[in-house]
Parts: sequence; structure tokens; C-alpha cells
Amino acid sequence: MTSSEAGNVARKQSLLKAIMHTSYSGISYLIRLWLICFSFYAYHGFAGKMKIVEEPNTFGLNNPFLAQANRLQPKVTPSPVSGPLHLHHLAGKCFSLTESTYKYEFCPFHNITQHEQSFRWNAYSGILGIWQEWEITNNTFSGMWMRDGDACGTRSRQTKVILVCSTASKLAQVSEPSTCVYSLTFETPLVCHPHALLVYPTLNEKLQKEWDDAEQARYDGLITEQGYNNLLRDIFEDAGLLKSTNVEANQPKAAAVPEKHNTLQKCKEDYQKQSEEVERLRALLTQHNIPYDSQHITDEEKDTVRVTTQDQHLRGDMGLFELQ
Repeated sequence: MTSSEAGNVARKQSLLKAIMHTSYSGISYLIRLWLICFSFYAYHGFAGKMKIVEEPNTFGLNNPFLAQANRLQPKVTPSPVSGPLHLHHLAGKCFSLTESTYKYEFCPFHNITQHEQSFRWNAYSGILGIWQEWEITNNTFSGMWMRDGDACGTRSRQTKVILVCSTASKLAQVSEPSTCVYSLTFETPLVCHPHALLVYPTLNEKLQKEWDDAEQARYDGLITEQGYNNLLRDIFEDAGLLKSTNVEANQPKAAAVPEKHNTLQKCKEDYQKQSEEVERLRALLTQHNIPYDSQHITDEEKDTVRVTTQDQHLRGDMGLFELQ
């Protein structure tokens, strides 16, 4: 083979290698392009069927970005602010506490909510109670009741708030003593004064007078202890401290029963009627010269059954606080 022929062969082999390299590069490029196109198609093809799990709402009633239909929905309206005046400025404020995976928000005279701090799709966020009434023990405010919260089986969640003396106002502890009934400890310096939670000083003059009358009537034996407690409850209801338990006017009336001295006014009216009847009978006996026990009721004895009070207050201390 001449040198010219050898050179031609070498050039042909180089050209063949170049063609083969170009073919392989083209095939590789086409494969990569096909994979990219397939991936793009697969992403858009299946994206419409994928469920996107959103972060649960943990801001409760204060989240302005949550649709109104999805916000926590209270079942009732909170009761009006009541109780000691020095606690009224807590209305409109909220205090939070995070325990374990739950965040609690306590808004005095409004409600208490619980929010699970989790990204689970069904993380709980709900109302544990709405301000309703005070709990009164031994004529002292002993707790705040938040009722009518979210449904819990066949009943509603409810929370009792216990007020404890401390150097700062804060939500200190939350527990669940029984199913769906919660206990919340709220610490505040507003209850550190020994008379801070007395009920009597929070009443107006008219209701204080009624309380004094009831106290005197119990002392004179005109009403029983149960009757006295019933009178106190009526006073607390009139003051807005307790929710009324009176039967609605449109309820069917119960069968007639003998009247009882269930109120102080009723007791006084019955006594007056009986006194008039006694005097009528005595006059009738005297008119017919019929002898009878001559022991008459003196003015002093009559005064002992009248429900009167002195100018002093029998319950509470009116000089408790000077609000700053």
C-alpha cells in the first residue's frame, strides 16, 4: 500500500469516528431531552390530583387572614363585666400560656381558647368556655365560670378560673380535673388585698339594704338558712353576678301548692295579715263578752318581728380600695 493510499484510509477512519461520536452525542442529548419532557409532563399531570395539607390555624379569633367561616364560632355572647371594680380593667386584655403542645388564651370577661401547636391537618383549635358568671363561696368571689364552650360529646366544654395573688398578672396553670371541665389558675396582684374579693362592697346601696334586711330576718328567726341563701342568690342575680335561674314566663304553671315564706316581702305580708286577723277575732270575742287570754302583744314585741336594720353594714367593708 502506497503512502497515499494509507493516508486515505486514515482519513476515512477519523471521519467515521467523528460521525459515530456525533451520533452518540445526539442520542445522549435526545435521551436527556426526553427525560426532561417526561418529568415536566408527569409533574403537571399528577399535580392536580395531589392534596396540599395547609398549616392549621393557631391564632384563634385574632387571625385576620382566616376566612370568617373558618374562625372559632362562640355559641353564646359573653355576660356583661361584673364583680370588683378593680378587676374590670382586665376586660379587653388576653393572657397566654403554652403547656406541652397546647397554647391557651385567657381573655377575662370574654373567653378562653385552646390551640394545638402542631402541623397536623386536624390540629385542635377551639373554645373552652365563654364568660358567664362568678362562683361565690362564703360571700366571697371564689372563681369565674367560662361555660358553653365547644361541644364535647353530649355536653359543652367549661372552665373554672381561680384567682390567686401574685406580683404580676399572668396565666399560670391549666388542668383538666374531669372530662371537658378545665381548671385555670390566673395570678394577679389585684386580688392580694384581704378584702379584694368580698361581694358586699360591689353591690349598690339598694342591694346592700336587701342583704342587711335578709341578715336581720335570719337573726330574728323569721326565715330559715335555706330561705336566707335563696334571698342572697336573688340579690346576686339582680347584681349580675350570677345567671338567673328563674323559670320563663311562658312556661306552664305548676299545680297550686300552699304558699310558703320564700321571700322576705312575703313573710312581712303574711305576718301583717295574721296580725289583723288576730285583732279582728279579739274584738269579736270582746263584743260577745267571751273571755280569752288577756296577754296582748305590746308595741315592743311587734317591733321585734319587723325587719329593720341599723345604719351599720352587716356584711363586707366599704372602705376597701382607692382605685388609682
